[in-house]
Amino acid sequence: MTIEKPTIVLVHGAFAESASWNGVIAQLQSHDVNVVAVANPLRSLAGDAAYVRDVIASIAGPIVLVGHSYGGLVITEAAAGNDAVVGLVYVSAFAPETGESAFGLSNSAPGSTLGDALSVYLLTAGGNELAIRPEAFHQQFAADVAPETAALMAATQRPVAEAALTDTLPTTRPAWKDIPSWHVFGDQDRNIPVAIFRAGAERAASRGTREITGASHAALVSHPEVIAETIAAAGKAYVAGAASSAA
Repeated sequence: MTIEKPTIVLVHGAFAESASWNGVIAQLQSHDVNVVAVANPLRSLAGDAAYVRDVIASIAGPIVLVGHSYGGLVITEAAAGNDAVVGLVYVSAFAPETGESAFGLSNSAPGSTLGDALSVYLLTAGGNELAIRPEAFHQQFAADVAPETAALMAATQRPVAEAALTDTLPTTRPAWKDIPSWHVFGDQDRNIPVAIFRAGAERAASRGTREITGASHAALVSHPEVIAETIAAAGKAYVAGAASSAA
């Protein structure tokens, strides 16, 4: 009996966009893995998660759902109670509990310098939108990425609505309580203190945790092979488990 490989669905976080996964996608596609990179709206946690659920619903077969940064909240909500999702991968990402927000988690340990790097813009519909200032982007977000690549990332970043970062996780049962998760992150992240990643991985009973020495918040760009290996581990674990159950 042939077990179907999961499709990998990638969800970027704030101040990034779907092309930030390009290196990871290339690694996965070289092994004949189906990959979809979602354009995360970054407007509200509930709305962003609903959009990801719509994407999931359009894909046949099992799914490994991957989130970067704020995308960790989105995948935690989108996968809650969703039988199509067989694995979660948190890439430099929050792994929230019910009622927690990106802003709240960011302040749960010292060390983030993100606040000093932000510009704030008023939205005509109400509220604020946040972006990283171009001159601060390289050192703040992607210090281990080539300057020319970081400049492109700064120019193509998707600003995030402040509401999305202050929204709290609405589900009463976060997905990581029921779906196996893997966690990978850098130890030189200036957006989110590494202690937060370690704590999230521990409470989610991570099946595999990789800490990349010297990696920035943009580990998905600077170390795509490591990120792809972690995602592959989640996919292989599902295939092995399904094969064992079918035997």
